[in-house]
Amino acid sequence: MTTEQLKEKFIEKYGPGEVNGYFSPGRVNLIGEHTDYNGGFVFPCALSFGIYCLVRKTARKTVRFASLNLPFEAEVKVTELNQRVGKEWVNYPIGVFAQFMKKGITFEEGADLLFWGDVPTGAGLSSSAAMEVVTGVMINDQYNIGVDKVEIALMGQKAEHEFALVNCGIMDQFVSANGKKDHAVFLNCDTLKYELVPVVLKGVKIVISNTNSPHKLDSGKYNERVAECKAAVAAIQPYKQIAALGELSWEEFLSVEDKIENETVRRRARHVVSEIKRTEDAVKELRANNLEKFGQLMNGSHDSLRDDYEVTGFELDTMVEEGRKIAGVIGTRMTGGGFGGCTVSLVRDEAVDTFVEQVGRNYEQKTGLKPVFYVAEIGDGGKKLF
Repeated sequence: MTTEQLKEKFIEKYGPGEVNGYFSPGRVNLIGEHTDYNGGFVFPCALSFGIYCLVRKTARKTVRFASLNLPFEAEVKVTELNQRVGKEWVNYPIGVFAQFMKKGITFEEGADLLFWGDVPTGAGLSSSAAMEVVTGVMINDQYNIGVDKVEIALMGQKAEHEFALVNCGIMDQFVSANGKKDHAVFLNCDTLKYELVPVVLKGVKIVISNTNSPHKLDSGKYNERVAECKAAVAAIQPYKQIAALGELSWEEFLSVEDKIENETVRRRARHVVSEIKRTEDAVKELRANNLEKFGQLMNGSHDSLRDDYEVTGFELDTMVEEGRKIAGVIGTRMTGGGFGGCTVSLVRDEAVDTFVEQVGRNYEQKTGLKPVFYVAEIGDGGKKLF
């Protein structure tokens, strides 16, 4: 849908008048999974699709929320923009309003809001973070508040914790706010220091494969992994003072691994620390234009997520296994929180059509699900459009 069509939809819904538009992207993580809430490194990039928010401020003391993707609508008093509304999608933007209110900001004017997204929901491409960030960018601009994009990302994360009840790390919101076209974000999730690394893929495409097996992070499995990582830290602390697994080098982890008595918790920690090392190594290989080695590290990431972290499942594993059979696939892995969602693959240009056709056919035969493929473009972070 074009921005002009979105404006028409807004006017159909709320009547004629001036309207402003904002956009924040979904993301795909090239490598560095389940490291963000452990204070480690991640390496995501913003996508060219995401969530749009159209807005018109009003004299009315309420904010109206509507979406072109979802049927539920709500009208909330400006004094009540810090209260959850059941289990509805509006909790994502309301949760962001609530973070501004925590800072002592009061909303004297209301607004009409219309959201639309072309990032697939439930695909693990972070539609929720894109909605949080676009709301933060919109509020910051419309109400002249003046916070920076790092703070907007942190507010989006808090909204997810408190209003969606998912104990996510900072990666998704951070890249949605701070991404840059044709760059990936090498982010230290402990310090929030980051570098924009050029992604130069001559003759290679990033292909996202949607398993159409939706992930549900709020099902409890994600929060369970967070708890297991905290248990690993607690087991290590008598021997090495750490606050998060991200503080351990791989060599340090090997020296204390046997102190984690619970075998499942030990494997969770092994994934996190090895994944942080893989991510650092992968960025070095990309900078040196060693795509083959980058791809090998992607493959290693998936295997660790499958065997040690156990967040892949039949559909994601099938997609990866079928992808690895195709000549011209440099590397392929699950991306996102897991438990369904998408894989990300580096595929040589001449193999893209074969990849889509053969992987799609074989995956559907094995799972009964019809996948969707996207050749990804790396886009900018959250911004005002008009």
